[in-house]
This record gives sequence, structure tokens and C-alpha cells, in this order.
Amino acid sequence: MNFEFTEEQLLIKQTAKEFAESEIAPTAVERDKNAEFPFEIIKKLGELGFMGMMVSPDYEGAGLDTISYVLALIEISKVDASVGVIMSVNNSLVCYGLEKWGSDFIKDKYLKPLANGKKLGSFALSEPEAGSDATKQHTTAIKDGKFWVINGIKNWITNGINADYHLVVAQTDKEKAHHGITTFIVEKGILGFAHGIKEDKLGIRSSDTSSLIFDNCKVPEENIVWELGKGFNFAMNTLNGGRIGIAAQACGIAEASLEASIKYSKTRKAFGTEIANHQAIQFKISDMVVKVEAAKLLTLKAAALKDAGKKYVKEAAMAKLYASQIAVECALEAIQIHGGYGYVREYLVERFLRDSKITEIYEGTSEIQRIVIARELLKD
Repeated sequence: MNFEFTEEQLLIKQTAKEFAESEIAPTAVERDKNAEFPFEIIKKLGELGFMGMMVSPDYEGAGLDTISYVLALIEISKVDASVGVIMSVNNSLVCYGLEKWGSDFIKDKYLKPLANGKKLGSFALSEPEAGSDATKQHTTAIKDGKFWVINGIKNWITNGINADYHLVVAQTDKEKAHHGITTFIVEKGILGFAHGIKEDKLGIRSSDTSSLIFDNCKVPEENIVWELGKGFNFAMNTLNGGRIGIAAQACGIAEASLEASIKYSKTRKAFGTEIANHQAIQFKISDMVVKVEAAKLLTLKAAALKDAGKKYVKEAAMAKLYASQIAVECALEAIQIHGGYGYVREYLVERFLRDSKITEIYEGTSEIQRIVIARELLKD
């Protein structure tokens, strides 16, 4: 086992850290408060190559490995998890699937502008009645000549308002159940497609979340991703990689909570000395750093397996399950260490808690991760 990062990986990590501190941090608090989408930041991330990090240069991506992606996403999410999830969705759920299963037409028309950051994507799987049970798709697509007509509603879609291209999962043959589900690319502005109002969320408020509404929306046949009836397979396989991204986001939030706690404990005094000298605080910080390091190792292991072309389903689920759990725990401890100051917006740790909770829910709840892990363990 080699725990050393390559020079390229360390450079990517440092670049992400410097960008996060100089370009993201100054506006993070206000954007969270006003639920303001970070348009300029996302544009600059695209120019850095961070919106299509793992995509081949043949399709205008950065051609980097998953480990580099994880390191960059942790640094971005430490400063602003909202920017982190926008970046994660475009990389993990959109670009990855299009490069692996998209046709040459799709790669040329849609993947290239997504990978170079000129366009933004979303992944539309969840519905009002199809969350964890993704087989129960009520959104339908019916063949009409060389087109497919989509009707239905998608819920909780990250980048739902600001994405240019949406990967939409729909039922194309009810008789075949989940074998009759297909994925389509739907362009923003097409007739019959609209988004709902922006959700007023607890956390990750600077990223937009909305429903997507399809009313006799006609999509050309060449916009089918992979092939007819492979939509469920596409979604499940794509989510495996997406869980590495959310695990990295959660690691970033947890590490930010740790660093804020260390910094505060060295300046805040109680009973005649800095609270960092009190054993109660030292125990909290010690527990936090162990959890953060364990979560990062789980996440990097899943990333390394993916890079090696090996099976990583269980490892990605384990990383997502544990990292999301400790993100919440570390944020709670950070607030406790900050005392009353941790409960107000002036100090950042209350945002860490609000941002952390969603990592236990989206791209597969913690309960779903446990099911995935158990199934993988009990297969043989």
C-alpha cells in the first residue's frame, strides 16, 4: 500500500485550496444567507478544468484520476459545500455517465461543453413518489416517430434551475418494470420542459434545488443515453461514482469543523487558560481528527479502486455512509466547542451543521447505503 500522493495530485489539491480560499470564501456567507447561485465561481472552476476532472482530454476534460478529484472536492467543500455539490454533480453524475455510456453524438454535442465548464448538468432521478425506491418511476416517455414524448415531475434536482442539460430517467415500458426505464438528455428551454420554484433549504443554500416539470416534452431519439431500457442500470452505476463525490464533500465539511474548532480553542479562554488546554476539549478534537482521517481513507480507497478499474460499489457506499455521519457529528462538536458563538451566523460552524445533514440523504440515504453494503457482502 502506498499512502503517498503524486506530485500532480498534490498540485491539484493545492490549486483547489488556494482557489477556495481566494475565490470562494469571501462570498460564501452572503451567498448562503441569500441563497445565491455562484455563477462566476462555477465559470472559473470550469476554466481550471474542475468541472470535468476525470473526463478524457479527447472530450475537453482534464484527464485526471478520481483521487485528484476527491482531493480537490474536499478542499472546495471545506470552504463551501454548496459549490462542492454543484461540482460533484457535474463531474460524478453527469460527465462520468456520458463518457462511459454516451454515444459519439452525445459525447461530441453534450459531454464536451459539460467537461470544459461552458455548460452545467443535472441528474434527474428522484420523483415525488420515487426517492429511495428508484424503480417506481412515474415519469413516462412514449415513442412518437423519431422522438420520445416525456411527461412527469422530477423532485429535489440539484442544479435544476441553472443546468443547461438534464439527464432524465423515465419509464419507457411499464410492462418491463425497471428493465423498461431509459435515460434521456433534455436541454434547458425546450418546449414542454420547465422547472419549479427554487426550494428554500436548510443547508447548501447557494446551490439551487428544484423540481423539473415535463408536459409533452419531445426529445429526439438520439438523446437516449446508453440504450433503450438501460436507464435504471445507468442510474445505479452512475450513483456508485457519485457516492465518492458526496463522501468527499462530507469529508470537507468535517475537516472544516475540525480546523475551526482547533483555531477557536487556541484563542478562547476559560478558567484562566485557553480552552485547548482543557482535557474535555482535547478529547473532542482527538475524536474529530480520528473520524476525519478514517472517512478520508475510506473515500480515497474507493477512489483508488475506481481508478484501478476494480469493483468499488461496497467501498463507495461505506465511504458515503461513514463520511456523511461524521460530517454531522463533527459539525455538532464544533458548535459545542464554540458554545454560544457556534449558534450564530458570525461564526461558520452553524453553516457546517446545516450543510452536513443533506450528505446523509442525497445520492442514497444512509439506510440505502447499509442495504448496498450488506448486499455486496452477502452475494456469494
